[in-house]
Amino acid sequence: MHEQSDRYPGYDVLAKWSGPSWNDKTREVITRRLSIAPEPRFFTADEYETVVAIADRIVPQPADRPPVAIAALVDRKLDDQIMDGFRRPGVPRDGEAWRLGLKALNAEAAAAYGKRFAELPEALQDKLLRAAQSGELASGEWGGLRCEVFFRHRLGRDIVLAYYAHPTAWSEIGWGGPASPRGYVRLGLDERDPWEAAEAKDGNAATAFRSNRRVR
Repeated sequence: MHEQSDRYPGYDVLAKWSGPSWNDKTREVITRRLSIAPEPRFFTADEYETVVAIADRIVPQPADRPPVAIAALVDRKLDDQIMDGFRRPGVPRDGEAWRLGLKALNAEAAAAYGKRFAELPEALQDKLLRAAQSGELASGEWGGLRCEVFFRHRLGRDIVLAYYAHPTAWSEIGWGGPASPRGYVRLGLDERDPWEAAEAKDGNAATAFRSNRRVR
């Protein structure tokens, strides 16, 4: 994450707040994301603790800034019943899949190490997640849900999408957020609108910094 943030020096997507790039609806959506409290509504307390631990391993965040509340963003999506509009074969509905997958992952942790997933050291958490990703977990708690399908189409996907739906991540990757009503104009390869972030490369960090401080 440090490397990504250094690629766009001086850039903060929230500097666009009162500029022409965002309208009231955009600001309303972003306000909701910024104000999400790191506490569960959909998940139980134990489930939420597991999602927090998983998110910390899937998307580790730097210690020099407030973390994105990834687990809370996943939780709110499920609580608000915001679905993808489609379902993969063999995958239950979103909330059901999450509850089943978390229960199975904790069962795997207990069987292998005698502890819940969130209580394990990071190296063992990583080992279990890699095993899930590669389809090596076979606890009866998985039911008809294959662990690799859960990892790819629910766990990993939802966590990564939640992180990159947050303005902190937008600043790190130099994205300007939904440019509504302004829109994006220069759509060609390696073209940049004046209100987009400038990337620091080829020794131009100082130039990129000055440009990014003016982005609105």
